[in-house]
Amino acid sequence: MALNLETFSSRKGGNTFYKAISHPLVARDAEAFLERLSNRKVALYDPLDLLSTFHQIHDISGLEISGLFVQDLGDVGKTLCGQTTRPVTELPRCDADCVLLIAYDADRLKEHIRHLLPETAELVSLDDGLRLPDGFLTDRNSYLAPLNFATNFAFFRDDGGLHTRLTTTNYWSGYGAEAPQIWCCLFDQQGRVLAQWNEEPADSYAAIAIESETVRERFGLAGFTGQLFLHVIGSAGHDVVKYALETYGDLDNVLSATHDANAWPADRYAGLPAPAAGEEVLLWVQNSHPCPIPAGAIGLSRMGDERIVTLDEQVPAFATLPLDTKRLLPEVRWPAQIEIHAGKHMVRPRYEVLWRVEADGPKAPFRRRIAHPNVERSDLTLDPAIRKAMPALGKGYLLPAPILPTKRYRSLALATPMSSAQTSLPLAVALYDPQGKELLRQPLGLLPRDHALELDMDALLPDGLAGEEYSESGGWGHMELFYDFSDGGEADGWLHALFRYHDRQSGHAADTSFGAHIFNSVITFKGEPQSYAGHPPGLSTRLYLPVAPLPWRTFCHLIYPASTPWHPHSQTTLTLHDGTGRPVASENLEIACSGSRLWDPATLYGSETLESAGPNAYVIIRDSSCRLFGYHGVERGSDAFSLDHMFGF
Repeated sequence: MALNLETFSSRKGGNTFYKAISHPLVARDAEAFLERLSNRKVALYDPLDLLSTFHQIHDISGLEISGLFVQDLGDVGKTLCGQTTRPVTELPRCDADCVLLIAYDADRLKEHIRHLLPETAELVSLDDGLRLPDGFLTDRNSYLAPLNFATNFAFFRDDGGLHTRLTTTNYWSGYGAEAPQIWCCLFDQQGRVLAQWNEEPADSYAAIAIESETVRERFGLAGFTGQLFLHVIGSAGHDVVKYALETYGDLDNVLSATHDANAWPADRYAGLPAPAAGEEVLLWVQNSHPCPIPAGAIGLSRMGDERIVTLDEQVPAFATLPLDTKRLLPEVRWPAQIEIHAGKHMVRPRYEVLWRVEADGPKAPFRRRIAHPNVERSDLTLDPAIRKAMPALGKGYLLPAPILPTKRYRSLALATPMSSAQTSLPLAVALYDPQGKELLRQPLGLLPRDHALELDMDALLPDGLAGEEYSESGGWGHMELFYDFSDGGEADGWLHALFRYHDRQSGHAADTSFGAHIFNSVITFKGEPQSYAGHPPGLSTRLYLPVAPLPWRTFCHLIYPASTPWHPHSQTTLTLHDGTGRPVASENLEIACSGSRLWDPATLYGSETLESAGPNAYVIIRDSSCRLFGYHGVERGSDAFSLDHMFGF
């Protein structure tokens, strides 16, 4: 039931062919394309080994196939689509009146076999009906160039007083793109197209904001819950569309933040929390393909338990289905975590937690927060080289996260296995104050894959620090998870954790999750410390902080993690931009190595300056001396807050 697609590999990157044939505009034409072939005898020629992927997205079993031919002798004798592959030199012996060549930019391949065509047979390729218009192409010389398919999906909702706001900047122009545009296609819950339009950012680094309320009004739409497909035309630098996504409600007690999806469907996702007492956890199953997800193809299991309970209904093409995790796993409770068996049918999905707090009353509307699981890698193995490298790498792979001011917030962490190879987690945790002083370092032992060890900072912080007010000297800071092999075990280099924050006053909460990297070390190891441009090590910072419209208060928690000792202080510049991308104000900040800083734009720049920057203002956080890691959030008065990690470009 799983799709046998090669969508992404760490060695080769993304499979652009998969994106090309699953694109919504191509899907619109596919039915007509195959219909034209339905009354003919069709021979299939698959010189590039693309037919299997094509067939799983666009079912060709209804065609009358006269033969399946390949170019590589090593591929002869395989079975696909009910046919045994034959060498292309046997093509003249079949009785086809049409030869379908499974390839793009196929003119040269056509010429190779034109002399082999059966008499009167027509030769067609995917160029002849399953190709985007030229106006969508960044690189017209190579149809499958990655920048031609700079695409992504976003959860998008405007219904029942619930709204979404997607923000990013025209960062593609910073890489040399000229006048990029974003083609947007909005699908409703049933997978039907509600609207299509282009977003055209005016200038380099101009803000881009797509508001669900504005879209609904512009196109005269009823309430919707679905997904927004984004295709950047004329992109440069990145073939993944990066964005921040805010979800909020008419009521003050609905607010959360998440960010761009991973653009490649995966077999499994992990880091989905089981519901705590009084909670519902909805997994938003969003079909990323123009073909239905069959009943039984999506399943859930408790992490560490391979007994999978499957969803017994079909999900139409590009449709959205809310799945209450209790429906499939009624007994699994937080702090257990759930593994999603997705079969490559969807890009990284979202989950939504619904709950009430006692102060709201038993009939009050649910509070809501949205976050995402992460891709669980199936291509990794345990790597003893990680353990052997630790002396030279210091803390090595580390995962930093905020400890928010402890009088108001409770900060929790749950380590999440994020590859099928990781049967146990050899971990430790360390806590740091804002000046980089280590307050605690504690081994966690060798955690089993099905562990439910919730790390509560209230219990871990030294006496006298838990429950303090915000201050420069204590009561808050950040935590770091990293590998610790004191009790044995091996690692896969793909350490992740889910971080959860509770507001002690309002009862609101926020979830965020991320993976470990090697930070601020000149010694490199397996491509780390990562670099956005050029070879590792990546030792600089460019982060994007969206500023929420006033009177909401935006805040940012910047962390200076270091695997090995690095510069004593950061040299960080925080530049406020207005919606056109014009710099409005700039301030400098120093953060101690292994320290952190919690700050907010209104205090840093002043309310008048922030207001003058307008409704789509944002901050670029730049540091050429070190790599910082950041989290952003919004406070909606005293009723709700959001928190998620930031992205860079």
